[in-house]
Amino acid sequence: MDLPRIFTIRERSHRIHNPFTPDKLATLGQALHLEPGTRVLDLASGSGEMLCTWARDHRITGIGVDISTVFTEQARLRAVELGVADQVTFVHSDASGFVADEVVDLAACVGATEIGGGVAGTADLLNRSLRPGGLILIGEPYWRREVPDEETAGACGAGRKDDFLLLPELIEQFGDLGFDVVEMMLADQDSWDRYQAAQWLSLRRWLDENPGDELAPEVRAELTTEPARYTRYQREYLGWGVFVLMVR
Repeated sequence: MDLPRIFTIRERSHRIHNPFTPDKLATLGQALHLEPGTRVLDLASGSGEMLCTWARDHRITGIGVDISTVFTEQARLRAVELGVADQVTFVHSDASGFVADEVVDLAACVGATEIGGGVAGTADLLNRSLRPGGLILIGEPYWRREVPDEETAGACGAGRKDDFLLLPELIEQFGDLGFDVVEMMLADQDSWDRYQAAQWLSLRRWLDENPGDELAPEVRAELTTEPARYTRYQREYLGWGVFVLMVR
């Protein structure tokens, strides 16, 4: 049970595995007015930057669950580095279907709604761990503008055009599911660049270090094509944000 190696090669220098900068993550924490002792569940927690920095800055407690052994170990080391290992715990497990033993104040899945089969299933999964009146955080892509064809959608990482919605339609979807949107924090093109472009140096460094690895041809192909694909398609069409929900 783990992520394919290509994911950890691509994002091995990342602390945040989404198009979010540290400033945006900090601003989101401030916007939520987190009180000391707030209990947080983070499904698909990656390298644990959200839990660890919010534990340091706001004295929250929490548990992170992620399928990657590499990222889970990085999260544990980050907790020690920031002096919050007594506040946050990281579990290597499949976050799909994970429900906390005790209800939490805030339940999050920031950028991996596939664990619940999409937005609706993930919101329902998070709600199962949430106390009444608590907050749900969902990170999800959306189209910045209308996508002209299926080829463009595929080049943006979507299976088809209707995999993602325009931002107003995504907001309306949350309402249709029975949630109020009470806050949001959106990636911009600069934060997308920091997420995507940083991967290219990681890929190149890995190639130089591992020329004979069985994955080297795949990594070489990705590094050759990704910069143009990203700047031609994804940077122009794909948005991403974290949306804060409360049950109506």
